[in-house]
Amino acid sequence: MGEFAKRFRDLDVYQNALQLAVEVHEFCKTLPAQERFALADQMRRASRSVCSNIAEAWRKRRYQAAFISKLSDAETESGEMQCWMDVARKLSYMHTEMYEAFDHRYEHVISQIVTMIKSADKWCI
Repeated sequence: MGEFAKRFRDLDVYQNALQLAVEVHEFCKTLPAQERFALADQMRRASRSVCSNIAEAWRKRRYQAAFISKLSDAETESGEMQCWMDVARKLSYMHTEMYEAFDHRYEHVISQIVTMIKSADKWCI
C-alpha cells in the first residue's frame, strides 16, 4: 500500500483533504460578514489542518508512533470540521445538499486516515 506513494502529494487522502480545504475556503466566502472572522476562520483552519497534518505525518514515517500521532491529529481536525459544518447548517448558512456532500467526503477522508493508522507498519520506513 505505502510503497506506491513517493511523496505525500501522491496520497489519495491528501488530495481529497486538499480539495475539501479549497472548497471549504470557497464556501466561507459566502458566509455573512459577521461570520468572516469567527465561523469562517475556524472552518478554514480546521480544513487546512487536515491536509497539513497528513503532510507532516508523511515526513514522520521513520517513527511509527509519530506517524500515527500526526494522522490522529488529521482525523481529529476532520471531526472538528464536521462540527463547524453542523454549526453552519444549524445557522442556515449551509444548504442540506452541500452539508451532506461535505460530510460524506469528510467521512471518506476519516476512513482513509484510519486505514493508514491501522496499517502504519506498511507506511513507515
